[in-house]
Amino acid sequence: MALDIRLAQKLTQKLVMTPQLRQAIKILQLPRGELDALINEELAENPVVERAEEEATPEEPVVAEEELAAAAAPEDIDWKAYLESYNEDMPALPPTGDSEGDEERQNTLENLLTRTESLTEHLSWQLRFSDLTEEEKQIASLIIGNLDVDGYLQASIKEIAASAEVSAELVERVLQIIQACDPPGVGARDLRECLLLQLRAQGLDDPTVEDPTLALAGAIVQDHLSVLEGRRFERLSKDLGATAEEVARAVKLITSLEPKPGRNFGDGEVRYVTPDVYVDKSGDEYLVTLNEEGLPRLKVNASYRRFLSEGGEAKEYVQEKIRAAAWLIKSIHQRQRTLLLVAQSLVKFQQDFLTHGVSQMRPLVLRDVAEDVGIHESTVSRAISNKYVATPRGIYALKQFFTTGLKGRQGQDVAAQSVKERIREMISNEDPARPLSDEEIVQALARDNINIARRTVAKYRESMNIFPSAKRKQPSY
Repeated sequence: MALDIRLAQKLTQKLVMTPQLRQAIKILQLPRGELDALINEELAENPVVERAEEEATPEEPVVAEEELAAAAAPEDIDWKAYLESYNEDMPALPPTGDSEGDEERQNTLENLLTRTESLTEHLSWQLRFSDLTEEEKQIASLIIGNLDVDGYLQASIKEIAASAEVSAELVERVLQIIQACDPPGVGARDLRECLLLQLRAQGLDDPTVEDPTLALAGAIVQDHLSVLEGRRFERLSKDLGATAEEVARAVKLITSLEPKPGRNFGDGEVRYVTPDVYVDKSGDEYLVTLNEEGLPRLKVNASYRRFLSEGGEAKEYVQEKIRAAAWLIKSIHQRQRTLLLVAQSLVKFQQDFLTHGVSQMRPLVLRDVAEDVGIHESTVSRAISNKYVATPRGIYALKQFFTTGLKGRQGQDVAAQSVKERIREMISNEDPARPLSDEEIVQALARDNINIARRTVAKYRESMNIFPSAKRKQPSY
């Protein structure tokens, strides 16, 4: 058989995961309080960044594409011209609401309380949108129940398989589903796996992502973690055939990862939260605005232009700081824009819930909002992560606007949360001497064209901590 050697061209697309892109993703996920902290940290560390004047134009600022290209490439750029035009085109973050409304909210919402979400609740919410069988759901519950407060799995695959009376392969498959959930790194069995899971979430092992720093960080964590822990950087450079600068960038990426992904979740106690979004009713419409009260508006300090005409280290330093400032401001604007679009979409989908209550909540998944806004599902997930909205009905986590659905007899979708609320109302209005059985609730829902199994009613009832009818019965006198 003769060998046939041919030369062919192949066109592929690859996403280059730059540090700037990582920063933009991180900023998108930050809740308001952490965003404030990041901005204040940047103001303290980057002399080029400064607070903008309050009288800046309210029009939405835009960064031209050529300016972003200039911020990313330090060579052959007229940095003086860039700095002058940059400050003209990017005045600051604009206000999104009227001052009277802001003042009123400040008085009524500054001490909002909410119950913090536990890691178990956070993972369980995400798994509701996974296509798991009942057996897989039981395995997932066992896995989640064996996570410690830092998010690490404390039971072995073999132990969980024996407890659930299933194969180890099935447990491993369900564990991988949980490990793909937020927060990245959850469900790991040791530090190495925790860090690798987070790197994979950034594109490690993805053939469409081309990032030498990410690849090098993965190699260090996979095979040289003990060398890294000993801070033997020269050894890393020698073993991996990388320069000291390349190793330094990879180590910086690794140290930015979270070694304890579960520690940022609460224990269910009530705490103060700051809403990221406000929803106000005006007539029959709902207005969505961002909470930018007290959020520093940023710009580049124009006084640093004189350093750009100088050579040497001063010029390089200023160039680097301007690039960092440009991407920070751009990332914040992109976060605000994405969050506003997602919040507006959520309000559009769940307007009946805002008007009439939980009983009118409609089924909604990430894909619905992603298609409505024109972004990826993962972007929607990041945008709603740890964010809260203040509405006329109270304060909610944005992710509470998403709920799975049940199919009615006439083909319509009914939100699971809405069905739970109907069950709660039925039971609260029942005759205490003759409480409704689960089967009677099934029949009552069927009369409302909601097709639901008795075991589902029992599951919903138990999730609301409501006893079965035999234990709810009260003697009549």
